[in-house]
Amino acid sequence: MRALLKEISLQKNYLDGETVETIYFGGGTPSLLSGDELNLILAEITGLHSVAANAEITLEANPDDLEGAKLKRLRQTDINRLSIGIQSFFDDDLLWMNRAHKAAEAESSVKRAQDMGFENITADLIYGYPLLTDVKWKHNLDKIFQLDVPHVSTYSMTVEPRTALASFIQKKKQPAMDDRQSAEQFIWLMEAMQAQGFEHYEISNFCKPGQYSRHNSNYWKGVSYLGIGPSAHSYNGESRQWNVANNAKYLQALEKAETPAELELLTENDRLNEYIMTSLRTVWGLDLNRLNAIAAGSAIQLLAAAQRYFDNGWIEQKDQIIYLSRAGKLYADNIAAELFFS
Repeated sequence: MRALLKEISLQKNYLDGETVETIYFGGGTPSLLSGDELNLILAEITGLHSVAANAEITLEANPDDLEGAKLKRLRQTDINRLSIGIQSFFDDDLLWMNRAHKAAEAESSVKRAQDMGFENITADLIYGYPLLTDVKWKHNLDKIFQLDVPHVSTYSMTVEPRTALASFIQKKKQPAMDDRQSAEQFIWLMEAMQAQGFEHYEISNFCKPGQYSRHNSNYWKGVSYLGIGPSAHSYNGESRQWNVANNAKYLQALEKAETPAELELLTENDRLNEYIMTSLRTVWGLDLNRLNAIAAGSAIQLLAAAQRYFDNGWIEQKDQIIYLSRAGKLYADNIAAELFFS
């Protein structure tokens, strides 16, 4: 806590006086923080920055952390949005994922939060892993709809290098992920969300009308952000910086009043590629005028490179905005990478 507060103070000029519209307490597990600790951090931020009166302030939480007393204390803070890591409503799947909570806790945590007055809730779900049959996936989505949460984030299971799961797959102790299964479950997800009136406003995110995550939307739109804590990343349009991941080194640096970050100045191509990667994922699409504002003539080059995706129906254009079609959303990362400037 002392280190976090110190870093907030040291980084006070990073946003260059911009009004803070969103604050996000992200994972790890920030719901382990007490209400008093959250208030200390928020007080430090509001003391050093101009924070909008209607700022969106989100706390990520595990379902098992959201017992009644905890929620009551959170209501006494400025937290006004909860991101609940449900992942699945099946105990065997949660055990396979090494999650601490049970399916019943996932459901009851949402209901308790709603009863306590938290209406702005987002829930996380994972698909595309071996245990998740299509019947299970449909059940998970139906349960989300029954709980009436206004925002859902969904992620295809990925295997990161040097993790236990990667080792188990390599040793044939676990089956590999199935790309076809992930694609089919993603298609079902898009159809089910649309039928329930959700907007698919970013590849992994769905919301009821007007219930976008303002924090994540700003990220995809290229708004500057400041990250605090070990491994946290920051971005201001001209540079990117990231904090040391090692907790001990993070603490040692801040004890010396040193910012524990490395800085990378973004080249013109970096800025073009950053915009391509983030904008194509969204319902707002890629603005060719903005691309040209970064580098004159870049829109013509991108349109030429994208022609084959227009031809096969993966990209569509309206005026000066290009979007991924529903079919194109299945290949979002690959399309963006193929359009990068080098």
